[in-house]
Amino acid sequence: MSQTCQSLADVRENIDRLDRLIVPLLSERAGYVAQAAGFKVTRDKVVDQPRIEAIVAKVRGLAEAEGCDPLLIERIYRAMIEAYIAFESGVWDGAHGA
Repeated sequence: MSQTCQSLADVRENIDRLDRLIVPLLSERAGYVAQAAGFKVTRDKVVDQPRIEAIVAKVRGLAEAEGCDPLLIERIYRAMIEAYIAFESGVWDGAHGA
């Protein structure tokens, strides 16, 4: 849970601290997404709608358990997944000479 800040500067400092934690995790996730592209025989397999919905359901539950707005987390994850799909599509194209 977040701590109570005394100023906007404190808020920004904490957001920056979290960004330093989040970016390496997103980078690690990108590494796994890139590996996933190698297992997909056709480009249309890059988008797996049932998997997307399963991820969204899972993170909504995690958000609720943390006392966070599940809709906020769903929106963040859907945007993130869209970005990773674009990334994975590029990796797939590069690996398959598309």
